[in-house]
Amino acid sequence: MKINFDIKKGSEVVSGVLQKTEEMGKNISVSVQEKAKDLADKTKNENYLKRLKKYNPLFPDEFYGSSFNLPNIIVIVDDAVRKGIDVCEGSIGWLSNEKGVEVLHLYDEEVEKCGIKFVPSVVCDSYYYVDRFDRNRFIQTDCIFSKAHEERLAELKHIAYSLGAKKCSIEISESSSISESSEVNGKMNLPLGKIVAGLSGERSSSKSENIKQRGIIEATFEGSSEAKIPELKWFANDDTIKRLIEMRMEGGNQLKTETFILEGSVSATMSQKTACAIDGAIGKISAKASSNMEKQATKENHSNLIFKVEF
Repeated sequence: MKINFDIKKGSEVVSGVLQKTEEMGKNISVSVQEKAKDLADKTKNENYLKRLKKYNPLFPDEFYGSSFNLPNIIVIVDDAVRKGIDVCEGSIGWLSNEKGVEVLHLYDEEVEKCGIKFVPSVVCDSYYYVDRFDRNRFIQTDCIFSKAHEERLAELKHIAYSLGAKKCSIEISESSSISESSEVNGKMNLPLGKIVAGLSGERSSSKSENIKQRGIIEATFEGSSEAKIPELKWFANDDTIKRLIEMRMEGGNQLKTETFILEGSVSATMSQKTACAIDGAIGKISAKASSNMEKQATKENHSNLIFKVEF
């Protein structure tokens, strides 16, 4: 049997098969490359999100947004701390949670732009706590109790002045309790002649002492029969001060002199629980940073202001 083979046609068939094979190979290669790129992009995106979660940067659009709630603690930091970290580019700082307390780490270069007032001044690596009367004012934790004390004294003097007093005095009474105890167990060799050569037993002793510190501030005015209601901040909820104002404003049987004992707990800068939380947060951020807020809050709670006013 004779077979006629068309070489030209056969060549075209082979060429078509090879072309299809080549195109298929290219398609497979493109598909593999696309999948590899997608995987790389996905991995890159996941790594970016992980870093974003780790560093938790705060950006201007979020900070200046109406829904942003300013944390009660702000620490001023150098922006160089996170320089070169891609997820932090363009941020004004970052947020962290320290033992259940939210903290804003604000770059020092952003202080003037942020619109927050820092008292007494801005210092890098310093901690500031929100003013209980003004959410836009933050006071350095190192001096927050002394600042509050100064404000309370100034407010009492202003109360006396507004009510037309001739004279007022403010006596500061701070008390603290110190207790010491010691106990020794074991054998005691007591040289008591021939009666006792050696004795086994216990010895215990305790000592308790109250220390009181006092100081007094006095102010003298010309006096006035035209009393006006003073603006109150620290003593706005103090019943004794409110009664004093009522008596002076009512007229009639005018008050001549009165002495008030104002307990520190009534006009406290902050609660002892809050002070303890601040100590914990600061201690977690930096082991080098020292904070004794709880100690100062306890001291404040055990203090009194003896306010004497004379009309």
